[in-house]
Amino acid sequence: MSRGAAGNIRVVLVRPRRGGNVGSVARAMKNMGLSDLVLVAPRTPVGASAEHMAAHAGDVLRARRAVPDLRTALADTTLAIGTVGRELPPRRRAQTPRTLAPQILAAARQGPVALVFGPEDHGLANADLDQCQQLLSIPTADAYASLNLAQAVLICAYELHLARAEDVGRPTRAHPAPRRAARVAELEPASGAAREGLFAHLEEALRAVGFLSPENPKHIMRDLRALFGRAGLTKRDVKVWRGIARQISWAGARVGGERPARPVPTRGAADSGGGGKPPAASGGRSGSGSRGRAVSRDRRGPR
Repeated sequence: MSRGAAGNIRVVLVRPRRGGNVGSVARAMKNMGLSDLVLVAPRTPVGASAEHMAAHAGDVLRARRAVPDLRTALADTTLAIGTVGRELPPRRRAQTPRTLAPQILAAARQGPVALVFGPEDHGLANADLDQCQQLLSIPTADAYASLNLAQAVLICAYELHLARAEDVGRPTRAHPAPRRAARVAELEPASGAAREGLFAHLEEALRAVGFLSPENPKHIMRDLRALFGRAGLTKRDVKVWRGIARQISWAGARVGGERPARPVPTRGAADSGGGGKPPAASGGRSGSGSRGRAVSRDRRGPR
C-alpha cells in the first residue's frame, strides 16, 4: 500500500476491553502497512500482554494514542467508517470491506480516514455510529458470525492493501492550476469537526422552528446524518448548509414575534448565502408593486 494513503488511514478502537487484543490489532496493522492506532477511552491498561501479542509490531503499539472520546479521535478526519455486526434500520446500509476499499483509499489520498471498531463485547453504540459517514460489515457464515477484534481489523486492512495493489499504475489526476486552487480546496472533504459543527447548528435551527420532536430530537438528526454521510460533505457543502441553518433560525425568530439581530456571517459566508441586510417589514395592499418587492426581499432574509 502507498505510504501516502496508508499514513492517512487510522484504526480507532473504541473502549477496548483487553490489552492483548490491542497488541493483536497492532500486529494486524503492521502486516498490511498501517501504523496509526488510536484508542478511545480504553477500559484496561495496555501492558505486557499487548506487547507479547504485538510481536514484531511493538513500534505500532508504542506509537498508539489514547483520547477521551470518539469525537476527538475523528476531529481531523475527512471520512469515518464504522464497523457493525448487527441488523441496521433501512436508512443505514452497511457495505463490505471490498466494496468500500476504493472509496477509503481515494479519501486517504486527500486526508485522514478512520476505520472505527467497537468494544469486543457489544460493538459500536448508535451514538458512535452517528459520527461515521459510512458503515462496514464483514460477511460471515450464519453458524457463527462473531469475529475477534484483530481478525476484523486484519480483514479490512487486507482489502485496502489488495485494492491499493490493483490500483498501481492507474493514471492520477494532475494538480490544479494555481488560479483554481482555492476553488478546488472548497471541494475537499469536510473534517469531522466541521461536520459535527454543522449538525449542532442544524439541530439548533430546526428546534427554533419546531421541526424536531422535543421528546426525541435525535431521530430526525440521525436521518440527516445518514443522508449527509451517503452524500459526502465537502468544505463548501458545510458553508452552504450553515448558511441555510442561519436562515432557518432567523425565520423561526421572526415567526415567534421576536426581531432577531442580523446573523454575523462567518468567513466565506458570501459563498453560502451570507451578507446582506435583514428585510424591511412589508406593508400596504396586496398585489404587485412595492409590496411584491418587499415580500421578495423578506423571503431571502439576512445572510
